[in-house]
Amino acid sequence: MTALPATETAPRRSADAPEPNTPEPDAAQPESPEPDSPKSASSEPASSVGDAHPAADAHTARLYREHLSAGRAVLGEVLGGMVETRSEGAWVHTSDGRGYLDFGGYGVFILGHRHPAVTAAVHRQIDAHPLATRVFLEPVAARAAAALAAHTPAGLDRVHFVNSGAEATEAGLKLARAHGRTALVSTVGGYHGKTLGALSATANPTYQDPFRPLLPDSAAVPYGDPEALAEVLAQVGERACVIVEPVQGEGGVRIPPPGYLADVGRLCRTHGAFLIVDEIQTGLGRLGSWWGLDTEHVRPDVLLVGKGLSGGVVPVAAMVATDDAYAPFSRDPYLHTSTFAASPLACAAALAAVEAMEQEDVPGRARTLGFRLLHGVRTACTPYTGGLVREVRGRGLLIGLEFGAEQAVGEMILELVGRGVLVNHSLNAGRVLRLTPPAVVTDDELRLFLTALAEALHAVAARVG
Repeated sequence: MTALPATETAPRRSADAPEPNTPEPDAAQPESPEPDSPKSASSEPASSVGDAHPAADAHTARLYREHLSAGRAVLGEVLGGMVETRSEGAWVHTSDGRGYLDFGGYGVFILGHRHPAVTAAVHRQIDAHPLATRVFLEPVAARAAAALAAHTPAGLDRVHFVNSGAEATEAGLKLARAHGRTALVSTVGGYHGKTLGALSATANPTYQDPFRPLLPDSAAVPYGDPEALAEVLAQVGERACVIVEPVQGEGGVRIPPPGYLADVGRLCRTHGAFLIVDEIQTGLGRLGSWWGLDTEHVRPDVLLVGKGLSGGVVPVAAMVATDDAYAPFSRDPYLHTSTFAASPLACAAALAAVEAMEQEDVPGRARTLGFRLLHGVRTACTPYTGGLVREVRGRGLLIGLEFGAEQAVGEMILELVGRGVLVNHSLNAGRVLRLTPPAVVTDDELRLFLTALAEALHAVAARVG
């Protein structure tokens, strides 16, 4: 078992989770929860958890093939055909009663699954007023905006709620165009979503080519290279809208050189370019600070927020802007709208999530836990470095393991699933296995993961080399 630096054990957010890949015992009937408290993790109907339902699982797979995605159905079968039915804390449970430690979740579950404060707030909002008429003013959205703005960099005070990270990107690009910034500059390997506008900034031919032509006047420069950005900005000047991530998550946890974001900010000011910093995956504590740009004291025109803003319960994202940048949308509230954006239900989740992050010091916990996790992962990978494993890199609770071959990533995912652990691949970096665990992981859960990782590495090395 890999040794860990000492630290305090993070408090659990929910009921004790079972060992991975072992059937759960029958749950005892829980006491009735207090008013406004989240539903107990063990109060699911007996028919939905704890017993294997092969016929029902096969039916789910058939429905996927017929009505959702045939490819997704095949992928599910490759991973064992499991059907997830409930979750709590760092755990996801399948219909056959097995538990899986979730070190994936694509960056959404920084607070874990079904954080009590978030689920309680959502329950209250459902009982009171889940969707608004959009005729009158609505207090939950106002409070959520104020809570988020209290933690954004100084001057970023205007919050525009949307339903997803891609929608946040679209809102930012449209706001830039409202200021006449029609030349889009992104980075190679960057990921900003797959709707048509966002896809224009997601510089990966695999996703772009089937949908061309995309937005005109778009260019991608090498990530971490301010000189390359300077050359492009010298040509397009004030027409430029630059979009960049503090760390490229889907790009394979690519960490730029120190000072890179500061250089990007300086170049945008020099050339009059509009700057969007995409913190959809990196923000809200994921990197061990509230925002990835905190360490470089950059104030963009727009900050994109998502994933963790949901509290892991209700989808919600946001575009946060300065007063000057937001002026076109502020003057005309109907210039860019969405039926379900800023719904009371979503904003109740966002408000509770931000408050929980502040009260529990999630950024600090992510920083401490991330240090220990990175140390443990590097220790486990040391025997395979230079062969199976090319590099381990990370910041906070965003960690990437780069392998020498793409095949190894798929093999590692299968081996870890077989040991009761869920992880992610990276959409823009096929050789990188990505870890995005919640900040509520305990010492025991961390040790369990590192043991599973060491075993998976040993097994894959024997096959792939």
